[in-house]
Amino acid sequence: MKKARILYLSYDGMTDPLGQSQVLPYLKGLSELEFSITLVSFEKPEMFEKNKSIIEQIIQEHNIQWIPLTYHKNPPVVSTMYDIHILKSTIQKLHRKNSFHIVHCRGYITALAGEWMKKKYGVKFLFDMRGFFADERVDGGIWPLQHPLYKRVYQYFKRKEKDFFLHADHVISLTEAGKNIIQGFDYIPYNWKCTVIPCCADLEHFNTQNIESSSAAQFREKYQLQRFKQKWFYLGSIGTWYMLPEMLDFFKVVLQHEPQSLMAFFTHEPASNIYSLAEKKQIPKENILVAPLQRKEIPGIISQFDASVFFIKPVFSKIASSPTKQGEIMSMGIPIICNAGVGDTEEIIRQYEAGAVIHEFTTEAYEAAYHQIIQGNYIREKAIEGACAWYSLQTGVERYAGVYRELLNLRIS
Repeated sequence: MKKARILYLSYDGMTDPLGQSQVLPYLKGLSELEFSITLVSFEKPEMFEKNKSIIEQIIQEHNIQWIPLTYHKNPPVVSTMYDIHILKSTIQKLHRKNSFHIVHCRGYITALAGEWMKKKYGVKFLFDMRGFFADERVDGGIWPLQHPLYKRVYQYFKRKEKDFFLHADHVISLTEAGKNIIQGFDYIPYNWKCTVIPCCADLEHFNTQNIESSSAAQFREKYQLQRFKQKWFYLGSIGTWYMLPEMLDFFKVVLQHEPQSLMAFFTHEPASNIYSLAEKKQIPKENILVAPLQRKEIPGIISQFDASVFFIKPVFSKIASSPTKQGEIMSMGIPIICNAGVGDTEEIIRQYEAGAVIHEFTTEAYEAAYHQIIQGNYIREKAIEGACAWYSLQTGVERYAGVYRELLNLRIS
């Protein structure tokens, strides 16, 4: 049986951690169904050299055709325009050879090429938005609107956002909250097609039954975890959106109740940034741990901790965000303390009694959340159930496959 030909475009590289956790797992699943996948991605040169062989092995095993292009960072704006030009030229050649049925665009940059491809060739255009891109850049201080160039770029992408929503044959939103916002825009037609697929997690990997015990034991011994009566952790990058000062303020409240507590940051960010801020907040260095982890190590190591904390800036653009770490941590049955105003996070935590949600960054709110966790006001089994219901990779693959099939039927008819 001939497979439907899907062109998947990603401005994120497959040799980056994000590509390996949030693109390839879906494509591996879809390639096992009735779809032939051609993947075009933009790779950072240093990461490409480091991880190229790993990705090549994965795509060969799953019969995915991979076209890696070089990502250009500087000068800002001009380099992105150049990348878009290269992308259009590349996919034009690919389409002449393969005659694709669907172009699946991950994010706004690739959607510029996808919309162009639909107009030029009549290919079905799937806009996988990943969030309100232009507003994220402004909310994160990356595009200061007082700068004339960035103001023009912002306005351009807001116009294109409207075009994408109107011209896409189907839209993917990470959150129900984001979908509801878009449906409220006055230009959205009544028959607008949108499916919600959150950032899914590999629930087989993040499973207490499948943890790698030797690395966990070595970690426990190396850092003498037995010294601490309470162990808290943060997992992931620390940068634009994650509120490190507020997370440290929360941990100060923890220390007031239990001085023999540990706050671990499992991140590849520079440890000095975290230690220096902790010092300014008068948190003893011996109560802070910063350690980069390999993906295979994470489940076994975090299983030794009592609870997780993550605070994300509750700005407009984050309504459309789905933190990957939420599904991974819930799947381990570990309680979470997080903040409201970020995608569907609060609703999921409350529905599955998976932890505590704060609505303001105050000592009183930290106290209430801390006591909720310490008193055991969460249900481990329900958290795992919630992870399976919302973040299952298998469910995500099935939803994408359903959208593909709908688009293919439309094309045939």
